[in-house]
Amino acid sequence: MRKENSTNSLNEKQLRGDCGVAHTLTLIGGRWKPTILWRLLDGKMRYNELKKSITGISERVLVLQLRELENDGLIKRIIYPEVPPRVEYELTSLGQSMEDLLQHMSDWGVMHRKMASKANAAKALAVAGKN
Repeated sequence: MRKENSTNSLNEKQLRGDCGVAHTLTLIGGRWKPTILWRLLDGKMRYNELKKSITGISERVLVLQLRELENDGLIKRIIYPEVPPRVEYELTSLGQSMEDLLQHMSDWGVMHRKMASKANAAKALAVAGKN
C-alpha cells in the first residue's frame, strides 16, 4: 500500500481530479471490472451465476472487485433474509449509465482483435515467403 503523501499518490490524485478518462479508469479499470459490469447489464445476477459466467476469475478477486464496484456506487448488493441467505448484484443507475461506454469498448475490442489477427496472418505469410 502506498503512502498517501507519496509523490506517486499525489500525482494520481491530481490526475484523477483533472482528467475524466483517468477518473473513469480508476472506477472500471483492471482485468475484471468491465466484464462484471458487462454481465450485469442483462439484469440482476446471483454471486454463483456471475462467477460461472466469468471464466478464469477467482472467488477472492470476484469478491474484491464486487466490493470496489459497490463502494464506487456502480453496483448494488441485495441481500434477501432467507435461509440460506441469497445475495444478488445489479447495476445502479450510475452503473447503467455506463452501457454506451461499455458497448463502445466492446465494439472497439472486436474491431482491434480482427485487425490484429489480419496483421499477424500477413506477418506469418511474409515470414513463410522469405523461407
